[in-house]
Amino acid sequence: MTGPLAVTPAEGVPLTLSSPLLLVVGVLITVALAWAAVVSARRRTAALAAAGVVVQGGRRTSLGTVLTIAGVGVLALATAGPAAMVPVPRTAGTVILAIDVSNSMGADDVAPNRLAAAQRAARAFVEAQPDSVDIGVVAFERGALTTARPDADHTIALKAIERLKLTGGTSLGTAITGSLSAITGKQVVLDRDGDAPDIGYWPSATIVMFSDGHNQGADVEQAATVAQKAGVHVHTVGIGTATGAAVQVDGFHLQTALDEETLTLIARTTGGGYHPASDTASLDGVADTIDLRLTVSDEPLPLAGGLIGLALALLTGGAALTVLRSGRVI
Repeated sequence: MTGPLAVTPAEGVPLTLSSPLLLVVGVLITVALAWAAVVSARRRTAALAAAGVVVQGGRRTSLGTVLTIAGVGVLALATAGPAAMVPVPRTAGTVILAIDVSNSMGADDVAPNRLAAAQRAARAFVEAQPDSVDIGVVAFERGALTTARPDADHTIALKAIERLKLTGGTSLGTAITGSLSAITGKQVVLDRDGDAPDIGYWPSATIVMFSDGHNQGADVEQAATVAQKAGVHVHTVGIGTATGAAVQVDGFHLQTALDEETLTLIARTTGGGYHPASDTASLDGVADTIDLRLTVSDEPLPLAGGLIGLALALLTGGAALTVLRSGRVI
């Protein structure tokens, strides 16, 4: 099977063909029919001339054949699956789900463990969001990795959430800058002199961070300040309990507990809110706080239906003219 073929017509509107091979076959059939019609008409005219018969209005008589062949050609184009890429405006916002995958998220004070609880809460959040919100996923530990870029297709985010695995330590500051990088489309790095870099203003974006708050980095407040200046709210979701639990890392048993204070600080600095994992339903209103922006994206507009209708009209007209003028269907 051949892949889609992109074609740009003279007026600048790009077209795609899902099955270009079918178009090639259809064009060959159409050309063969046209050639057969021309040869047949010439033979018929020659035979009548040899018999001394003068043909009047020959072109009118062949109009039915012309319409029929044209219908076959249009039908061949329709079978190739043509679609026009047209600009479609839509209002949209962006939500980045920053999910902690550090080793402390393996603690079982939340069944079956914190990471599984975070994945469950993140899935519920994604499924509750409207189509006007583009959702991306960033997995973070000491570093941050965009596992799903912001997209209106929420199934991409859901699949990225399912793939998350435990690894490494934790840096909440990196989680924020990594999420800002996913929002802006360029690397966001904190200045060593303590100044917050200017990344522009992004009020149409929000970060939802799922973490136990355990942090091994000292750049949390600076990263939160960068988000705050950019107009990006960070909502934090606390995964775990104040009592905590022990996790085994590199052969050592480490006690880890939920740090609500740090998560609350991040939320308060950026204008977001802190939400315990047991109250993730309160996140449903996050989309309402986003300043939706008007975006324009190219989306395919299928043309096969209209072309099939045109082909049927041509074939019907051609058959009707052939019957009326010659008494024959072909």
